[in-house]
Amino acid sequence: MLTAHAGHAAGAVPPVALVPLGMFWLYLAAALRQRDPGRPGWSHRRTASFGLGAALLAAGLAWPGDDLPGHMWQHLLLGMLAPLALMLGAPGTLALHTLDRRTGRAAVRLLRHPAARVAAHPVTGLVLTAGGLWLLYLTPLYRASLDSPALHGLVDLHFVLAGYLFSWSIAGPDPGPHRPRVPVRLLVLGVAVAAHATIAQLLYAGLLVDVPATGDELRAAATVMYYGGDLAEILLALALLVAWRPDRLPARAAVRA
Repeated sequence: MLTAHAGHAAGAVPPVALVPLGMFWLYLAAALRQRDPGRPGWSHRRTASFGLGAALLAAGLAWPGDDLPGHMWQHLLLGMLAPLALMLGAPGTLALHTLDRRTGRAAVRLLRHPAARVAAHPVTGLVLTAGGLWLLYLTPLYRASLDSPALHGLVDLHFVLAGYLFSWSIAGPDPGPHRPRVPVRLLVLGVAVAAHATIAQLLYAGLLVDVPATGDELRAAATVMYYGGDLAEILLALALLVAWRPDRLPARAAVRA
């Protein structure tokens, strides 16, 4: 997943693993600018979350994916946990605070475009994340990625971006196109949980999957996907519920009173 493939020397950090450090440096520089006079400041909690996400991303990029369980740990870090932490850092909001007004308004207009609304819908993120997993393990794509570092990198990039898009569409603090109501987003998240659990069970049983691995490797990888995926999705649900502010509840309570 954005990795330098499984061939990097033991103990060596692939150069691509340094990219998240550069991302965090840019984020931190923008956050520090918000402390200038006349600016509102920036949340230390958001900064810490983005820093954690960058660290998880770097760890995933440096993780040796020599076998299927190692590959699954990479997917968990790069496709689920790192995007969640990065998303909670609200980098889009920070960028809008940093950009000049003209550029910021242009960015907001772009987000209001109908195509952006479709791309940012939780169902789109679901198709890209869960659908990508099914495509990877139930077709020859995984085998092909083992023999092609370029394809392997593209697959990894897909999961990082798709994971971020899905997390953001469910519980992102950044501004964006109109999101469905919280119950709809929870329903989509529930479908994602079921999709991850199903592919994990297929891997565990060795059914329908096209993966060159022993039975023990299949079971170990499926266990990582099943329990690690549940953890990431529970954290995402908590992030959504913590940020949820049901506007109509006070009004209903007042009517009942």
